[in-house]
Amino acid sequence: MDESESRFISSQKVAHLASADETGAPHVVPICFVLEAGVIYTAIDAKPKRVDAMKLRRVRNIIENPNVALVFDRYSEDWNRIGYVIVTGQGTLMAEGEERLMAEIALREKYLQYQEMLPVGCPVIKIEPKRVVSWGNLELDDPHRPDQTNTLR
Repeated sequence: MDESESRFISSQKVAHLASADETGAPHVVPICFVLEAGVIYTAIDAKPKRVDAMKLRRVRNIIENPNVALVFDRYSEDWNRIGYVIVTGQGTLMAEGEERLMAEIALREKYLQYQEMLPVGCPVIKIEPKRVVSWGNLELDDPHRPDQTNTLR
């Protein structure tokens, strides 16, 4: 992941996490996240859910099949501003440890809502990027710069 991709990802508030179960059945869910030292973290927060956190489909899928993808995108009616970064990698569930705590703190700092909606000690999904693909205008300073580049790593 290069610097422009990291900046673009960090500037986003929502990403979409795609996971699949052991049979390959896909599942996509919007997530809150942080990017720290090239690793993406997302927590199982206290927003209302129909099942227990450990029974969420994304959690079950990552336990069965750690291959995941994330999409970070920006849409605009001005198509010179659209862009995206797609990250594929390995997801793991963290229930304890210093790294999990660091991610929880970083998530609380990024999202004001997490001051109340993120349970202390919550499970965190860690995503280690293996491949990054980006397209379009990833620039944050000049939204009208038509930087239509494609990168693949």
